[in-house]
Amino acid sequence: MSASPASTLGRGTKTSKASKDHKKPTPAALKGAIQLGIGYAVGNLSSKPDRDVLMQDFSVVESVFLPSEGSNLTPAHHFPDFRLKTYAPLAFRYFRELFGIKPDDYLYSICNEPLIELSNPGASSSWFYLTSDDEFIIKTVQPKEAEFLQKLLPGYYMNLNQNPRTLLPKFYGLYCIQCGGITVRVVIMNNVLPRAMKMHYKYDLKGSSYKRRASRKERAKPSPTFKDLDFQDMHEGLVFDPDTYSALMKTLQRDCRVLESFKIMDYSLLLGIHVLDRKPLSRGSRCDSRRGQKVLYSTALESIQGNVKDPEPVADDDTLGGIPAKHKDESLLIFLGIIDILQSYRFVKKVEHSWKALVHDGDTVSVHRPSFYADRFLKFMGTTVFKKSHPLRGASSKRKKNSLYAKSVSQEILSPLKERKEEKKAQSMDNLDGNFYSSSKQPDLLPESAVSLKSSGKEEEDYENSEDRRASSSTIALDDPLPPLSRSQSDSELDVYLPHTVSPRRPSWS
Repeated sequence: MSASPASTLGRGTKTSKASKDHKKPTPAALKGAIQLGIGYAVGNLSSKPDRDVLMQDFSVVESVFLPSEGSNLTPAHHFPDFRLKTYAPLAFRYFRELFGIKPDDYLYSICNEPLIELSNPGASSSWFYLTSDDEFIIKTVQPKEAEFLQKLLPGYYMNLNQNPRTLLPKFYGLYCIQCGGITVRVVIMNNVLPRAMKMHYKYDLKGSSYKRRASRKERAKPSPTFKDLDFQDMHEGLVFDPDTYSALMKTLQRDCRVLESFKIMDYSLLLGIHVLDRKPLSRGSRCDSRRGQKVLYSTALESIQGNVKDPEPVADDDTLGGIPAKHKDESLLIFLGIIDILQSYRFVKKVEHSWKALVHDGDTVSVHRPSFYADRFLKFMGTTVFKKSHPLRGASSKRKKNSLYAKSVSQEILSPLKERKEEKKAQSMDNLDGNFYSSSKQPDLLPESAVSLKSSGKEEEDYENSEDRRASSSTIALDDPLPPLSRSQSDSELDVYLPHTVSPRRPSWS
């Protein structure tokens, strides 16, 4: 095994003339060589001691030849001879550890069972393979994309250290297989759309409108992938509760700023929508491939919940980490992630944008400068695709209606009570009047209530008369001053002007 500089990464897709004479491998043999090569590379890395990642580790390329008959360092196999190149092995080992991926689980997922081939809805010629446990995607990349990814690794390393919760692709390994005159570069990534959950709708969204409608060929597929204009025709927006909407948009904004700093554009949001049935599916009817989650921060819900720290791996057989949402009266589970980030705004892309801008509106084409692309992408996602529910508004109006209803009900309850109270009062007054008039013939049988009422009335009348007298006396004292009185006269006069109910203090005349 030898190490070579990163400059060999971007060379042609064919090997030397001697290798051209060999028979080209079948797709099954190529998949087997990929699995065997990754297994050998990860197993060989386990013998190296753990240490901090250094800057030079990002540019290391390790190469080893694996003949079919085997060697002192490599096992024998039934595939054609091939050469394996492993890019930045120590850096990618750190990334796997950061996401909680154990080497044994990584090897078991990739090498234990045959890979599942997936269709490619995009315009690229990439192949996609899915591991049988639904955890990892193996994607073939072009030489320029592989070279760009290796240059991106230092910044990617810094971003993951700051925030492991992200909707950006999570890269776990980069390898190159040269077999029978064919060179294949593959990258290992997280799986955004779990196969165990049926996706009723799939979208590849960029935020642009030029040629952003699925083709007839794509629509004819059993599970087509639609685009931006199709989403606007088929959906009015996916509604989230305010907290989920805020977390989702903050994650997208942070990720887009990272991509803009790397001068990356033409990326997409892969969106899967599962419509929840009224009858929940039983656990036995679900695909049992995802029995235990092996990767941290791998689900959509974990990727946007930035306030939760150090979660334990959770295997939720009901939602598989989908984000709950609403569309009209339907309850949904949303699965999403940013894909295709290995497109930098290089000279070729600048020429492509300039040419399309001459024919069409430059702001509607997908290829654009990174800053404009990020702003357009975020605006489309935050206003057209994702929307925020407003429960507080409805709750306040509901409370207002309830208060008005309670007020009307209380008035309805209190009004008959008031009427009954007034009726009782009138009846009691009538009874008093009747008793009073009937007892006038028999004064000895006058009721005590009437007597007390009469006496109290008499006292009130005496009190009013005394008040009148006091007022008149004060008037006289002000208008016509009285002549000086003797002591005997003053006592008698005071008895006249002061009421009997009040005992005034007599002034001293000495």
